Amino acid sequence: MTAELATREQALERTIGGKVIRRLVIPAALYILVGAIDRTNVGFAAIEMNRALGLSATQYGFGAGVLFVGYMIAKYPSVLFYEAVGLRRWLATVTAAWGMCSCLMAGISNEWQLYALRVAIGFSEGGLSSGLMLYLSQWAPERYRASILAIPIVSISVAQVIGAPISGMLIDLDQPFGMESWRFMFLVEALPALALAIFAWVWFPDRPDDARWLDASERQWIEHNVKGAGKTSAAQGDGERWAVLRSPMGWICAAIWFCILASNYGIMFWLPQVVKSLSGLTSAQTGLIVALPWAASGLGLILNARHSDRTGERYLHVAIPALLGGTGLLAANLFGAGLPGLIALIIGGACTGCTVAAFWAIPTRLLKPGSMAMGIVVINMTGSLAGASVPPLMGWLRQTTGSFTPPTLLLVGIAVICASLTMVARHMAARGSR
Repeated sequence: MTAELATREQALERTIGGKVIRRLVIPAALYILVGAIDRTNVGFAAIEMNRALGLSATQYGFGAGVLFVGYMIAKYPSVLFYEAVGLRRWLATVTAAWGMCSCLMAGISNEWQLYALRVAIGFSEGGLSSGLMLYLSQWAPERYRASILAIPIVSISVAQVIGAPISGMLIDLDQPFGMESWRFMFLVEALPALALAIFAWVWFPDRPDDARWLDASERQWIEHNVKGAGKTSAAQGDGERWAVLRSPMGWICAAIWFCILASNYGIMFWLPQVVKSLSGLTSAQTGLIVALPWAASGLGLILNARHSDRTGERYLHVAIPALLGGTGLLAANLFGAGLPGLIALIIGGACTGCTVAAFWAIPTRLLKPGSMAMGIVVINMTGSLAGASVPPLMGWLRQTTGSFTPPTLLLVGIAVICASLTMVARHMAARGSR
């Protein structure tokens, strides 16, 4: 009888997981995808925009990274807004706001307008990843947590696979509708966000209790088996909310996330210019080359997350890919243009990107339900510091030395630190469980 009940429980879990993925996880991934394109397409715009606006490498690097100042400022207020009004109203509002700001990027005429709009985009979109991570964690059982969280996260890689060739082709257009091509690119790539704002209003339930596409037994199963899905008392929530600020493990997780995003955003914002300078290809051809590491990253992320779920091991699934990613980037820089360099770049991109989903299975398992929101906010705010600091630092190194080697060495060093911190977290978690 016990074996029969366990089998029925597993079957119910699989059924619920399939419904959650189809109805919530894949649609949520669209928002991460479009947000990633609107956040990083400035890397392709820079091919023409820097010359048109007279931007130096340092000014461009600052403009790319200053988005994360707004991103960081908005993290906690955005999650409070989400908790107050629910997922549906919150997601519609933030998506419409960042879509309108992205449209306005088509009209900039100097570096100060670039800086202001990048901050505004960051502020509008600042809580997106935190809010969606918190939302999906209320639907994801521990057994499938890394895989469910991997799908929205892999859309960041998919955004580069789709967005890089499209951005490259748009940049290569000759005065479309009388506009400079980089301005047209900003306008075209902002429009999907406005459509998704309407979609958010009509599609998403705020809580499992509101999901009419689940029957009563399935809603009850989620409430009893998914951490954070049930209602938390106000006293318990207030008591736990700030506990993460006193947790060494919470801050180590935040530092690991800083390193992961530093590597990823360093690649995102500078890879088009690196490939263009090494190869002399057109912008469209550059887009196709840039897409390859991100395609490999998306595949690696899914495989790494599934293996992490199957084995139950999280820490080595972050540390080992981080080291391999840094090694690949270093090898690509040493090999230069040509097939060996491209292969090393693809391997480096794949390993760098595939750490993300396995990482998020760590804090969402360790944090208590009442401190989940604050913990995710703290981790994401720390990650925003990486976006605000590393691309400008890479720009300064590039302008000062005239080479991409020092920026590459910076990313390699960050990868080593990431792996080291992950192993420290593994040791602390093992010691705490004794």
